[in-house]
Amino acid sequence: MAHPLARLANLSFTAGMFPSRDKLGHVTLLKKKPGMSRKDPASYRPITNLSIFSKILEKLVLARLRPHVLATGNLNSLQSAYRPGSSTESAQLKVAGDIETATGNDMCTVLLSLNISAAFDAVSRAILCKRVESDFGVAGVALSWLKSFVSDRSQYVAVGLEKSKTCTLSSGVPQGSVLGLLLFAMYVSEVDAVIHSHAVQYHQ
Repeated sequence: MAHPLARLANLSFTAGMFPSRDKLGHVTLLKKKPGMSRKDPASYRPITNLSIFSKILEKLVLARLRPHVLATGNLNSLQSAYRPGSSTESAQLKVAGDIETATGNDMCTVLLSLNISAAFDAVSRAILCKRVESDFGVAGVALSWLKSFVSDRSQYVAVGLEKSKTCTLSSGVPQGSVLGLLLFAMYVSEVDAVIHSHAVQYHQ
């Protein structure tokens, strides 16, 4: 079998297109916690595996795309996950700091927590590509490549030696991908303007 780097070196595909053969996801199921029922689908977390070649190509694109996105200043500064130098720890410090400040100013604080179920799967690709272009200035061949990267995706579920039929994914950013995290952060960055219009302190 040829090494993935050899495929990269000899790659010949239309400019602006992500290779169709690398858009297939292999989904395996891992039990969330020991002792959970083996018969209950809710006991499992789906993990999507993509080709090694896809990961290599995505890392090359990420090395060029992320500095550009950060340089625009349009990526939400209050987004902790999926950006360099930010984590769950920085999110906790921000929220705790806001509460302490409010308490010091004799203000009443109400903390609301929102968790979006299957957030990566619910992404509208049309809206994502529109924001990538309008908010972050990605255009031309780069935009065409990203559109190709997120579109026409499919996956199957494998358990042991058995696997399901391959199904087409009509929405979402690729699970298990290198670029998916940044693309999701770009997609939800618009939330900043919505919340700020209501004068509410928040962290994402």
